[in-house]
Amino acid sequence: MNNSGVTVGLDIGTTSIKVVIAQTASNQFNVIGAGNAPSRGLRQGVIVDIDATASAIRAAIDQAQEKANFQIHEVVAGIPANKIEMVRVEGLVSIANQNKRITYDDVKNVTKQALSHNLPSDRDVVDLIAEEFSVDGFDGIKDPHEMIGVRLEMQGTAYTVPSKILDNTRMAIQKAGLSLREFVLSPLAMGTNILNDGEQDFGTVLIDLGGGQTTTSVMHDRKLKFNYVDLEGGDSITKDISTVLSTSYSHAEKIKRDYGYADPTQANADNEFLVEVVGDSAPKTVDERYLSEIISARLEQIYKRSFEHLAAVNALNMPGGFVLTGGNAALPRMVDFAKTILGENVRLFVPDQIGLRHPSYTRALSYAIFVSRESMTQQIIKQAIMTRRDDIDIQPVGGEVREYVEVPESTTEQFDNYNYSADVDVTPRRGFFSRLVQAVKNLFTED
Repeated sequence: MNNSGVTVGLDIGTTSIKVVIAQTASNQFNVIGAGNAPSRGLRQGVIVDIDATASAIRAAIDQAQEKANFQIHEVVAGIPANKIEMVRVEGLVSIANQNKRITYDDVKNVTKQALSHNLPSDRDVVDLIAEEFSVDGFDGIKDPHEMIGVRLEMQGTAYTVPSKILDNTRMAIQKAGLSLREFVLSPLAMGTNILNDGEQDFGTVLIDLGGGQTTTSVMHDRKLKFNYVDLEGGDSITKDISTVLSTSYSHAEKIKRDYGYADPTQANADNEFLVEVVGDSAPKTVDERYLSEIISARLEQIYKRSFEHLAAVNALNMPGGFVLTGGNAALPRMVDFAKTILGENVRLFVPDQIGLRHPSYTRALSYAIFVSRESMTQQIIKQAIMTRRDDIDIQPVGGEVREYVEVPESTTEQFDNYNYSADVDVTPRRGFFSRLVQAVKNLFTED
C-alpha cells in the first residue's frame, strides 16, 4: 500500500494500547486499520516499565498491521495531561535573506528562540500553539510564510511536561521497533477534533473517562484553557467491585463489562448473575442493581471532584456543555448518571468510523486526525520542538526507569475576564446512591 498521507495514532493507555492507521487523500480522511492490546508497564498514565510497555505497543502494532495489510514504521504518540503546565512564550528574529521574504526556516528560528527561555531544565515541550505572528510590528498574522519584512515575532502557548515522561515514552516506542514522528498532547488533540467549531469557540468541557485516570479539560476560544487530572478511572471501579464482592480483579472486570450499569435506576434488580468468590467453592448470586450501586459510588466521587474544580475557575456554564468519551464512558447509561451531577447538557462522543465505534478509540483517532490536519507552519513548529533534545542522551541509567508518584492536579490558563457561571449553583447535584454501604465508602479513603 502507498504510505503517502498515512498517519498512525498511538494511544498508550493505562489499561490498553490503541493504534489507528489513517490515510488522507484529496482532503478525505479514511481509517484503514486499527489494533489494540492489553497495556503493561504503566501506572496512572505514566510508564514505569519500559520493556513491558514496548512489548504491549508491539502487540497492538502487529494487530493493526495485519488488519490493514500495511507495515508501520512511524507513529504519532499521545501524551496524557499528567503534570502539564501552560507557558506563554514569545520569540523575535531578524530576517536574514537579502530579499527579506520570510521562509519556513525563519518560522523554525523564531520557534527555537521562543523556546530558548522561560522553560525549566527538567521540563520539555509537547506542543506549541502559535496564536499569532507579527511582521515589522503588524500583528494578527496566522501564517507569515512568503510575507516581506525584516523582523518576525511569534506569540503562543507552550505545553510542557516533565522531561522524563517524554524520554520514557520515546524509549518505549524505540524498543518496540518504531520511530517517533511527533508527540501530541491528549486533551488538545481531542478538544480540537471531536468538538465542532461552535463548541471550541464558545466553550465546552471534555471529560475523558480512561482506565487509569479521568481528565477534565475546557476548550474555549479554540484554546485549551483548563485541565484537571483525577487519578481514578475505570480501573478504580474494577478494584471496588473486586473488593466489595470478594472476587478476583479479572472476574470483576468481566462482570463489570457484562452486567454493569452507570446509573442504578436503570439497572434491573431481578437480573442476577453468579460471582466467583475468593476462598469459597460455591459462587454467590448478585443482582445488576447492587453491582451498579458499587459502580456509581466511585463515579459519583469522580464527577463531583471534576465539578468542584470547574466551579473554582467559573467554567460550569459553558455553552457547549459536557462531552464524555474514553473507555470508561462506554458503561451503559453513563450519560444519564452524569446528568444527575453535572446537569442536563451532557452528551457522549463515540467515533463513527467502521471498526472504531467505541469511545476507547477516541484518543488514538484524535492523534491521527490532529497531525494529518496540521498546516505547514505548524509542522515546522513541531519539527523545531522535536529536534530540541536530539543532542541529549535519553538512555535510562542502569536500565532503570525513574518512577513518578502522581497526585491529583489541575492546570489553568487564566480565563479571559468573563464569568462563565455567574448565576450557576456551584454545589454538585446529589447522586442517587451517595449513601452506599460503608464498605464501599471506605475504599475512597485508601492510599
